Amino acid sequence: MKWTRSLPNLCALVLTASLSSSYIYQGPEDLRIQTALTLQNPSNGVSTTPEGRLFVLFARVDGSKGPQVVEYNTIINTSVPYPNAEWNNYTTGKDPATHLVRTNSQRIGPEDLLWLVDTGSPAFGAPVIFPNGPKLVSVNLTTNQVQRVYSMGNATLSSSLLDDVRFNPASNKAYLTDAGAPAIIILDLCTGATVRVLVDDASTSAYMPVSAEGNLLHASGGMFEHIYADQHEVSPDGKYYYYQPSNGGMSLIPTAALDAAFYNSSMAQVLSDYREPFALTPSTGGTAIDAEGNIYSSDTDNQSILKIYPNGTKTLLCQDPRLLWVDAMWIDTQKRLWMPAAQLNRGQPFNNGTSYVVPPLHVFTIDIGVGPSLIDHA
Repeated sequence: MKWTRSLPNLCALVLTASLSSSYIYQGPEDLRIQTALTLQNPSNGVSTTPEGRLFVLFARVDGSKGPQVVEYNTIINTSVPYPNAEWNNYTTGKDPATHLVRTNSQRIGPEDLLWLVDTGSPAFGAPVIFPNGPKLVSVNLTTNQVQRVYSMGNATLSSSLLDDVRFNPASNKAYLTDAGAPAIIILDLCTGATVRVLVDDASTSAYMPVSAEGNLLHASGGMFEHIYADQHEVSPDGKYYYYQPSNGGMSLIPTAALDAAFYNSSMAQVLSDYREPFALTPSTGGTAIDAEGNIYSSDTDNQSILKIYPNGTKTLLCQDPRLLWVDAMWIDTQKRLWMPAAQLNRGQPFNNGTSYVVPPLHVFTIDIGVGPSLIDHA
């Protein structure tokens, strides 16, 4: 592996100090990695159906405007806002309950619904709009209509950043990470009731700022950027929940303990006693889990993807200079890992309002020989 302390190739753009001393991996491109999508704006998440439908989430950290969630047609390279244009057209004064304020993640779940996690905050670091801004939205892929909106106003704080969602079909629960105010949120998908657990716990807090390309990231105010509970997965047998802050250090906890804490406040107070260290992960952009319980974790400093086995040991899956901040990953039924190289660290939120994102951007795939966890998605 060849490492060089150098400036990233930003096509003659003047770099900010946060990018001026980056450590960039200069090794060869991995020939196993294929380009699935070429985009002009950063995507921090894709998902696919077994029938071949493709949904793309645009992060808009480059200052671009337009829909947040689209259905993408790879045959003619066009996209349409999803579930429709109006849901993607929030402006001040419109009802945040019926519009996507700022979508942070999207994924197809085990019930063949498209789930959209809306932070309810109009900009990164901006206060949440209460009570109806933060929400989890499910979209029926047959009717292409919103099926249900779960208001998360009672479960979030002004500083919250609803980050991502995973499911436990056995208990009919969803788990959401709060990357802005450290906690895990448990949602009952029947009643819509919520409980915040592991609040300010060591496992949901960030002991270090998040880093990428060898640099600690800064918020617009100049302070180091800490991104709390972020990446998470549920084991294929539904027994374990894995989670971590974005700077790394993955923990596990039995889902039985999580679900018990939903109903028992005394259990919630001692829930931290049930967690265990699982894997020493690096600063991470996104994860995915396969049918065998292997977790794939993107290293934002080393432009690589790690494979973490169910016993917590790790191996290098791939490393490639093109894998610049791979965010939320996806495993399809063709046993491919989708890797959106979003360049999020080069976006406006981490560079005092200036974007150093270099288009075109790409979503890559690599064959991994294993399909998705069936309780995660079809």
